[in-house]
Amino acid sequence: MAISTLPVIQALRATAQRLATQAPYQWGHMGSCNCGHLAQTITHLTKAEIHSRAMQRYGDWERQLIDYCPSSGLPIDDTIDEMLAAGFTRQDLAHLERLADPVIRGALPLERRNALRHNQRDDVVLYLRTWADLLEQPLLQAITLPTLLPIPALAPVSAY
Repeated sequence: MAISTLPVIQALRATAQRLATQAPYQWGHMGSCNCGHLAQTITHLTKAEIHSRAMQRYGDWERQLIDYCPSSGLPIDDTIDEMLAAGFTRQDLAHLERLADPVIRGALPLERRNALRHNQRDDVVLYLRTWADLLEQPLLQAITLPTLLPIPALAPVSAY
């Protein structure tokens, strides 16, 4: 699973928020699908730019990730490079496109898990938020707050 870092969690939450607020979503479009939206967040490219890059090689995101070669010189591989450098793995991205990571799915309520559809906006938003929550948990558990000492009571101040 992706590295549990604040930038990764922020990318997931920002992507979920953009999708939840009705950003254009189209699962069959390389720039507007599940991975396409995360790529928009990470690379700051438009959906059209991502789609154009992906169309220079055959296949959907899963195929692009299988054929990925960091030295190919293809623009889609540069996009994937940025996503990997941000802390995601190729497997994370393949799972995202199909909402298939068993750990993330296992954290969903049973009724939602069994009805999850990879090409439905609300399901993608739920998956992204659940993923961010899972990555956030170890970070929060690692934080130790200092013990605060009680403040001594002050004597009342006279009005004169």
